[in-house]
Amino acid sequence: MRDTALGRTGLRVSRIAFGTWQLGGDWGAFAEEDARKAVRRARELGVNFFDTAQGYGFGASERLLGDALRTELREHRDELVIATKGGLRDTGTGVARDASPAALRAGVDASLTALGVDRIDLYQVHWPDPKVPLAETAGALRELVEAGKIRHVGVSNYSAEQMAEFSRVLPVETLQPPYHLFRREIEDTVLPYTRGHGIGVLVYGPLAHGLLTGTLSEETVFPAGDWRAKSGVFRGETYRRNLAVVRALQEFAAFRDMTVSQLAIAWTLAQPGVDVAIVGARRPHHVEDSLAAADLSLDETDLKDIDAIVAEATSVAGPTPESV
Repeated sequence: MRDTALGRTGLRVSRIAFGTWQLGGDWGAFAEEDARKAVRRARELGVNFFDTAQGYGFGASERLLGDALRTELREHRDELVIATKGGLRDTGTGVARDASPAALRAGVDASLTALGVDRIDLYQVHWPDPKVPLAETAGALRELVEAGKIRHVGVSNYSAEQMAEFSRVLPVETLQPPYHLFRREIEDTVLPYTRGHGIGVLVYGPLAHGLLTGTLSEETVFPAGDWRAKSGVFRGETYRRNLAVVRALQEFAAFRDMTVSQLAIAWTLAQPGVDVAIVGARRPHHVEDSLAAADLSLDETDLKDIDAIVAEATSVAGPTPESV
């Protein structure tokens, strides 16, 4: 597994991070033991970077990750980079953004307990909270760094303007944005900003929420509890058009001895300013397929050909906290 420097954090991380959104309940039921095996298989194959969030089941995903890595955390803690996110609150009827100082302080303590660690290597604000001044959020996180509870601070789903405002109090060290072949808006202002300020970028959703795995069809029925079941992205004419693009990408990938998911991840990692792609899995064999993408290379001709194929696609957005 190739590694890289994550912006100016000083952290060396695997170019693919194991993501755990799929272990929090928003993607339907799953076998927990299979998920633990997937986490451990990723570690066996060289992944040292694991990303989770308090909002993924409000502790469920963090607890599962901590349990799966318990031996590694005890014996090789300094080799692992554990990232989590906070700033969301379970209201009982849904999810609300809450990046207030009090909520972040309580959230960090809850995450430390759920993960079973005494420090968080990278703590990220999950979503911007329009009700809380960014200076207050940044100030609270600066105090938590000084207290030794977190080592590095990043943000997720922030614009360039929001990162600049946040950084007036505490420099943003990393950004976690959505990015894949069907969603490229960060190329306009966000990636130029992060490159210009030494901010590490770990992107989520490189497989377009399953669309770029090649396993979905017009007949796919998403299980109860899976957010995609109620998303317009996965039905209707937009969905059919994008499935046709995926089929074309599959043919392109097969000619190069790749799966379409490997192609999608390799494309993401080939983009200027992208340090890490976050990829989740619920079963060990899915991990093996995805991690192989870190060793694949796409040349300029490949990238131009891929751009020509996806020119027929419709942009695919993901869920917000309010829509899951």
